[in-house]
Amino acid sequence: MAGSECRFGPFRLDLANRKLFRDTIEVPLKSRAFEVLAVLAQAHGEEVSKDAILEKVWPGTVVEENNLQVHISALRKALREPRERPVHLFTIPGRGYRLVGIDSDRSVTAAPIRNGGNAAAVADRPCIAVLPFQNMSSDPSQEYFADGMVEDIANGLSRIRWLSVTGRTSSFAYKHKALDLRQIGRELGVRYLVEGSVRKVDDRVRISAQLVEAGTGNQIWAERYDRRLTDIFSVQDEIAMNIVGAIEPGLRSIELERVKRKPPQNFDAYDLVLQALPYIYSLMPDGSAPAIPLLERALSLDPTYAFAHAGLAWCFHIRFSRAGLDPEDKRRSIHHAHKAVSGAPNDATTLAIAAFVIWFDEHDTKLAFDLFDRALDISGSNVIALCTSAVALAWSGRNDLALERAQRALKVSPFDSLRYLTYQAICGANFNVGRYAEAVAAGRRAVEANPNFSVPHAYLAAALVMAGQMEDACREAQALLQVDPNFRISRFQVTVGVNPAVFSRFADAWKKVGLPN
Repeated sequence: MAGSECRFGPFRLDLANRKLFRDTIEVPLKSRAFEVLAVLAQAHGEEVSKDAILEKVWPGTVVEENNLQVHISALRKALREPRERPVHLFTIPGRGYRLVGIDSDRSVTAAPIRNGGNAAAVADRPCIAVLPFQNMSSDPSQEYFADGMVEDIANGLSRIRWLSVTGRTSSFAYKHKALDLRQIGRELGVRYLVEGSVRKVDDRVRISAQLVEAGTGNQIWAERYDRRLTDIFSVQDEIAMNIVGAIEPGLRSIELERVKRKPPQNFDAYDLVLQALPYIYSLMPDGSAPAIPLLERALSLDPTYAFAHAGLAWCFHIRFSRAGLDPEDKRRSIHHAHKAVSGAPNDATTLAIAAFVIWFDEHDTKLAFDLFDRALDISGSNVIALCTSAVALAWSGRNDLALERAQRALKVSPFDSLRYLTYQAICGANFNVGRYAEAVAAGRRAVEANPNFSVPHAYLAAALVMAGQMEDACREAQALLQVDPNFRISRFQVTVGVNPAVFSRFADAWKKVGLPN
């Protein structure tokens, strides 16, 4: 355990003082029951065998298994959860036990106490398990390909910091077992399951995958991939990347719907961040404004929540760039961006948002691109890292890499809610190299994806000017001013004008349709 206490759900396990609390109320536990709970907590959600528990709690002593079951029953009673409907303490039939919901990333040495003695709330992340894929091929030796696919998907999902992924040992215990998905979900203590199949015939492979809500068995997402096996391992990597990239936005949407059904008095930091997400990504000051108090409240509950810092950095960037260039908004955007980086050095999404803000507001382009690269090293399928870095690359004049990343973003998640950023990057990169027809087409797609955001209209207006479509360009300029009446070319230059040669070509086009300087 990283520190002397850990949390799961409403419980706080104080290892140093050997006490269990539910909220602020101590839960009485006998010594052996506490030790069993501590062993399970220290496994960070992984299954612990009965033999391992017996060895750690009763070292060097021969103990009947019934003795362990007595203490497990005592724990269930203390946690107020019946064996048939567990929430945290799960029995793995015939093997051992598992304590789920442990926030291993936020185990602390000394949790701050605030608000009249309530410990700081910590997010209980949703759990997911990737089940072994079925090998539908006639050749049993192809089992390794299916297993490798599962390994790659699980590794990719584990890089999503707000998601807890069940370990391989627990998931693979269900290999070749025909069980109801809801039963598996209960036994593993997970909210979501990924399952699939692999069929390899000659030089082709077909992979099917689906994401299921474990509690109901309802399908959330499904896809089928057909590929030629020119290089079996590159195909495996490509499909695993696509699956991870497609699953993440879908899971966020489902989690947000779940939080909407939760009583407001029970919101934790994770719930508050989820509620803020739709507002963050509006990218206009009025649209993003409701996110700020939600994120600030999340940080009051958990000051180390890096993604909440990233969200605030994004919101203050929006306010700075589109609501008057207030230096205080700029200071706060940069402050929260750096707090996000220091708090989550291995979270691709958080690093990407911080990099985006640092590029636009601080103009530390070297640090920004280093952070973008770090994010994509962590998760090459992270759509936010791909599309935000593509935008910054296009404004920097690095057009080939901007197009490559933008195309990857569309391939991974073609209907992502942030695809307007991807099309902006494609528009900008094509504009920079004189491919104006392609720039116009991408600009139109950006506007279609988010007509209430001013910047896609600006891209499209410039592209239409250079394509010689002045009537349409003038209409687009008017649409831009309707969305953002305060748009000024000089104001826009403050954030995106890192490369003057790139910006001046856009500025010249905007002046031709009468946009104010």
